[in-house]
Amino acid sequence: MIGYVLVGTNNLAQAGSFYDALLGTIGAERFMEQENYFIAWARQPGEVSFGVTIPFNKETATVGNGNMVAIALENPEQVNAFYEKALALGGTCEGAPGFRPESADKGFYAGYFRDLDGNKLNAFCMV
Repeated sequence: MIGYVLVGTNNLAQAGSFYDALLGTIGAERFMEQENYFIAWARQPGEVSFGVTIPFNKETATVGNGNMVAIALENPEQVNAFYEKALALGGTCEGAPGFRPESADKGFYAGYFRDLDGNKLNAFCMV
């Protein structure tokens, strides 16, 4: 049902480099962009895509309290690698990879981080 997700940025070039490197680890590539406005990535045509954008109203991009984008992956190893890549690119930790609730040993496995603009994301899988 979801077609795409956009998060705001105040530095499109920097955000583009961050997400080129991060989303490239899961096979996503730029498929659409407009100079000085937005960039979008997907793994294949017709798949749900992710993008960054300068706000349409030209106001400062800010993060939403309680907003989060979740990236679905296949296994805990992919979650760990994606999370570590985000941190290596300058993202910040919002919760190290592991099962949620922490006492579980199966089910929902996720790692939480913020991008360079402070947008909250997670990488997750169900095991």
